Amino acid sequence: MITMKDIIREGHSTLREIAKEVTLPASDEDKNTLKQLMEFVINSQDPEISKKYNLRPGIGLAAPQINVSKRMIAVHVQDENGKLFSYALFNPKIVSHSVEKSYLASGEGCLSVDRDVPGFVPRHARVTVKGINLDGKEVKIRLKGLPAIAFQHEIDHLNGIMFYDHIDKKNPFQTIENAIAIGR
Repeated sequence: MITMKDIIREGHSTLREIAKEVTLPASDEDKNTLKQLMEFVINSQDPEISKKYNLRPGIGLAAPQINVSKRMIAVHVQDENGKLFSYALFNPKIVSHSVEKSYLASGEGCLSVDRDVPGFVPRHARVTVKGINLDGKEVKIRLKGLPAIAFQHEIDHLNGIMFYDHIDKKNPFQTIENAIAIGR
C-alpha cells in the first residue's frame, strides 16, 4: 500500500524526468504499481481510511510521484454533475484538446508539493485522452471541467512538468483570456 512517505516531494530529480513508456503487455510489476496508484487515490478520498493512514486527499497520482519513472497515472474524480471518472492508465496521451482554456479558481495543489502555490494554472478546457487500462484495452476518454484538469496535471508529471511551471510568475492571478473558471 502506498502511503504519504512513498510520495516524493518537489526538488526530487525523478519529478523532472520524462518518464519512460510502459512496455506492453504490462508486466505484473507494472500492473501492481498502477493498481496501487489507484488504490491510494481512492483511499485518500475516504475520510476514515485517510485519517487512519494519514493520507492527504488527492484526485490523481502519477508513477513518477512514487519515484517510478514510467508513464502510468491514476485519476479518480467526479465532474460537476457527479459523474465519476476513475481511470488507471498505462502510457496516457492527450490526442486532442480545445483552444479554449480553463483553470481552477482556487488554484491547483499536488501531493508532491507540501506548500501552497497561489495562482491560476491555465489548462485546456477539453481534452481527449487515450491510454491502455489494466485489462490491456485501449480507452479513449473525452474530458472537460475538473476531470480534464486532473488528467492534464497527471500527464504533466510524466513529462517532468510541475503545475506551478504554468503559473504566470509576475502576475499569478492574471486573468486567463477566454478561459472558464472551474469553482471548487
